[in-house]
Amino acid sequence: TPHKESVMPLITGFYAALATLLVLVLAARIVWLRNVRKIGMGDGGDQQLARAIRVHANAVEYLPLALLLLLILELQHTAALWLNVFGISLIVARVLHALGLSGSSGYSFGRGVGIVLTWLAMLAMLGVALWHYLALQVLLAR
Repeated sequence: TPHKESVMPLITGFYAALATLLVLVLAARIVWLRNVRKIGMGDGGDQQLARAIRVHANAVEYLPLALLLLLILELQHTAALWLNVFGISLIVARVLHALGLSGSSGYSFGRGVGIVLTWLAMLAMLGVALWHYLALQVLLAR
């Protein structure tokens, strides 16, 4: 496959681009709400703006580490199928979470499924990364 022959992490680059688009859309929503509500700093007590700020912050908190794990897996030559499964899961999870939290500060389907799917994708990626490390250590010990 072209993935294994490439030095460039093309798959991670694709999902990083999608994640960046999501973060920019979430940031633009904050700017729009600030302009409409005439709130320059903070949330001004506006619950919708407070949720928009939190949605953006949550994406910024999770996406960098998740994308770093995806990059590490790609550099470890993880199968393209798995990289895409993890990448798609991550993007879908963050979109669901953003939609769910944007609508309600309490529980919502999107928020619940989004965070669980985010954690599962990250746990799976860290498991594969650790497996690669441990397998290499066993091979080097021979």
